[in-house]
Amino acid sequence: MSTDEPDDKSIPRSARGSGRRLRGAVAHYLGSAIVSGQIAPGETLTGEIANAEALDVSRSAYREAVQVLTAKGLVESRPKAGTRVLPRSRWNILDPQVLAWAFSAEPDVSFVRDLFELRAIVEPAAARLAAERRDKDDLKAMKDALAKMRRHTLATEAGRAADRAFHDALLGATHNSAMMALSASISAAVSWTTEFKQRSRALPRDPVPDHAKVFDAIAAGDPDAASAAMRALVDLALDDTRSAM
Repeated sequence: MSTDEPDDKSIPRSARGSGRRLRGAVAHYLGSAIVSGQIAPGETLTGEIANAEALDVSRSAYREAVQVLTAKGLVESRPKAGTRVLPRSRWNILDPQVLAWAFSAEPDVSFVRDLFELRAIVEPAAARLAAERRDKDDLKAMKDALAKMRRHTLATEAGRAADRAFHDALLGATHNSAMMALSASISAAVSWTTEFKQRSRALPRDPVPDHAKVFDAIAAGDPDAASAAMRALVDLALDDTRSAM
């Protein structure tokens, strides 16, 4: 596959139920290897036939998986030159699937920092706008998500899903279409960093009260308090992540 290809080339048999599922499994395998650095930028993947045989998949499944990676900016294929891994600057790093690949192994420390820097820029501004523009439906969506976070806790998938829903609802409350377009990426970053923090131990503290402060400020229509509460939430989450790393 490459000079630094992963050792285990097997695709789980559970992923072989359908062509779409198999394509996704191959894309996950290759994408994780690229994002983790096992296959480095500039390296050329070996031929389609050889890789399909090595992974024990059809050539069409392998080709479709490479198309997925191409669409996300990880690789490019050229006639006679083969498929080459692109520089990290070309990757669609905020694609939720690319984020999942980044966290499928130990994520790069600088990348985790980058995600929190993005959140620290976007989310306090979003909370400010949400406090100014939210309507009753926005508040209900945030309140419902907050209640589920309390009920399930962020140690469970249901709780983390509620966490994603809270951040989605907050960005939706900005009623800014450009900011709302970041919803899937921000939610994925929130979810993966939260799950990452719990890999080796329980969360050091309960983050739900931090979310409640953000909600209360937005519900009260206080832009300054909402922005400050969200910045504190992001900063505390970064502290928790640093301790986990």
